[in-house]
Amino acid sequence: MENGGVGVDGFTGGMIMQQGYSYTYDDIILLPGYIDFPTEEVDLSTHLTKNITLRTPCVSSPMDTVTESQMAAAMALQGGIGIVHYNMRPEEQAYHVRRAKNLRLGFVPEPACLKPSDTIAQVDQIKLNRGFSSVLITENGQIGSKLLGIVTSRDTDFITDRFTELREVMSTDLVTASIDSSYEESLKVLISSKKSLLPIVRENGEVVELMCRTDAQAQQSYPPLGASSLDRDGKILVGAAIGTRESDKLRLRMLAEAGVNVVVLDSSQGDSIYQRQMLAFSKKAYPELDIIAGNVVTSYQARNLIEAGADALRVGMGSGSICTTQEVCAVGRGQATAVYKTASLAKQMNIPVIADGGIANSGHIVKALVLGASTVMMGSFLAGTTEAPGDYFYQNGQRLKKYRGMGSLEAMAKGSDTRYLGDKSRLKIAQGVSGAVADKGSVMKLIPYTMHAVRQGFQDLGVKTIAAAQDAVAQGRIELEVRTGAAQVEGGIHHLVSYEKKAF
Repeated sequence: MENGGVGVDGFTGGMIMQQGYSYTYDDIILLPGYIDFPTEEVDLSTHLTKNITLRTPCVSSPMDTVTESQMAAAMALQGGIGIVHYNMRPEEQAYHVRRAKNLRLGFVPEPACLKPSDTIAQVDQIKLNRGFSSVLITENGQIGSKLLGIVTSRDTDFITDRFTELREVMSTDLVTASIDSSYEESLKVLISSKKSLLPIVRENGEVVELMCRTDAQAQQSYPPLGASSLDRDGKILVGAAIGTRESDKLRLRMLAEAGVNVVVLDSSQGDSIYQRQMLAFSKKAYPELDIIAGNVVTSYQARNLIEAGADALRVGMGSGSICTTQEVCAVGRGQATAVYKTASLAKQMNIPVIADGGIANSGHIVKALVLGASTVMMGSFLAGTTEAPGDYFYQNGQRLKKYRGMGSLEAMAKGSDTRYLGDKSRLKIAQGVSGAVADKGSVMKLIPYTMHAVRQGFQDLGVKTIAAAQDAVAQGRIELEVRTGAAQVEGGIHHLVSYEKKAF
C-alpha cells in the first residue's frame, strides 16, 4: 500500500499526519491486526543510540524528582537505562553515576543513620519524612561510619520522653553480614537471625548497606529479572545529562571519568548554536561516548542535529504533564505528530529517536514505538516510585512524592534554568510547575507489568518487534484513525457510579 493513502478500514500514518493537525497520543488509535503468536514472542529490544542497545525500551528522565543513582540502577536492572539529572554540582552528579554502577539489588544503599547522642524525637521525624521506623546508630551518625547499634520501634514505643538519647535505648546485640557476601548469602543470615534488619559492614565494622526483611519479602513478589543493561566492563549502563554552558565541559569530563555510558545534551529547544558547539566539543573530546541531542519536534531540527553528529535524538516539547512551554511560549508540537515526523527523517539516517514526554499509560508507549520511537523517556510515569528521589509525605490520607518540572521556578532556582535560558539572562520565566504524584510502588514491579501490557498491544497489532511495527506503519499494514472526543471518552472508563483502577 502506498504510504499516505487510505487503507481498507483506516488510514496510513502518512495521511493522518499530513492533515495540518498536531496530534497527541490520545488523539489517535491503532487498528488491530491478525494474531498468530503468543505474547511471550514479542521482543521489545531496541536501540537507545547508534551504538547502545537495550532489552527494554524505557528511559528515565533527567529530572531532579525522577532520576538519581537508585532510579538509574533500577532502570538498568530492568533492561532500560536511567539518565541522572544535572540540577546539582558536577561532583555530586559524578558521584551518582559511580554509585549507580555499584548499587546492589536487594540492599538499602542509604539507610537512616543517627549518632548515640541524638534523640528519639529525631527517629520520629525520620519516620514521618522517610517512612523508616528503624535507624542505624553509628559513631558520627553517617553511613560509612562504625556501627554501634540499632533502634527500632520496639525500643521506643513506650518511652514517653522523646528527648531520651538513643544510646540509652539502642540494641547492641547485632547480627551483621560482610560486604563481600552475595544477596543470597546475606538473605540466609537474615532469615536465620530472625531479625528484621541485617546491616552490611566492612571488616572494620563500618556499615555500608542494609538488608530489610520486609524488602526481601517484597522482592520475592517482583517478576523475575531478565538481562540487565551492561557495558563492556560488565557494569550497568548509566546515562547523565549536561547543559551547554562552558562550565558543562568540566561536568562532562567528571562524568566521563566516573564511567558514564551516554550523555544527554539537555535543552528544551535543542536546535541551537549552543547545542551544536557542545555536541562538536563532546564528540571530539570523547569520541567513544555516545551523545543524545535535543529536544526537537520537527524533521528540520532533527536533520540539523543529526548532521552535527548526534547519536540519538530526544523528541518532545511541551508534552510533559508538568511542562507549560506550549502555553507560555506558544511553541512545541503534539507528541504523536512530533515523534512521527522526526522519526520518519531520523530512520533514513539510521539515528534512533527517544520519545520524551506525554507517557501516561502503556498504550501511549505502544503508540510512541509504533509511530517511530526506539525508546520512550518517562518522567511523571516513574515519579512517585520507591526509587525516585525525595521523601514520601501524606496529604488527605494519600501517600505522595513531590514531582516538578525542570522548567518550574523551584527547579530553576537550583540551576536548571540553563535548560531554558542563556548565560546572560536575568529574568526567569517558568515553563513548568511543581506538584505531587501518588505512591506507585517499586519500579521493579511497575516496569515489568507495563512492558507486558506493551507486548499485548504489539500482539493485538500482529507484530513481534518494534522494527516490524514501524515497517508495518510505513507500508500501510498498520492503519490509524483519529478519535473524536466522544471516542476517547468511550475508550476509557465511563458510566460507573464508582470504581477502583489498578494496573496490576
